[in-house]
Amino acid sequence: MSKPKVLFVCIHNSARSQMGEELLRKLAGDQFEVESAGIEPGKLNPAVVEVLKEEGIDISGKQTQAVSDLLKQGKLYSYVITVCDETSAERCPIFPGPAKRLHWGFIDPSKFEGAWEVRLEKTRRVRDQIKARIEEFLKDY
Repeated sequence: MSKPKVLFVCIHNSARSQMGEELLRKLAGDQFEVESAGIEPGKLNPAVVEVLKEEGIDISGKQTQAVSDLLKQGKLYSYVITVCDETSAERCPIFPGPAKRLHWGFIDPSKFEGAWEVRLEKTRRVRDQIKARIEEFLKDY
């Protein structure tokens, strides 16, 4: 039997969807096949790279990817989890196919301002919120 496939989606695939992908992979072991993508792929957010390192996860060499590329490949998922915040919800893509769709809104770390430590602390909060939501998802699964 194949594993359920989970796709985390946000605007740039630089922060929230990356954290979702990596935290689910870590917390669920090999229970799922997990990917993430964005509608306008950007560059990895350095604060996200840092706060994931604190969890023992290194994404420093990872590339962002586009939802459109996954569509062209004909990929299908069991779950598509959008993680755009409510102010960007209208731009958050809908991935076609038979997937169960979930929306978990989180603030976009790319919008954080201030000194590096301030942005890092705010990004840690988002990471911890995503982690808690994944733990809840796994309990219900």
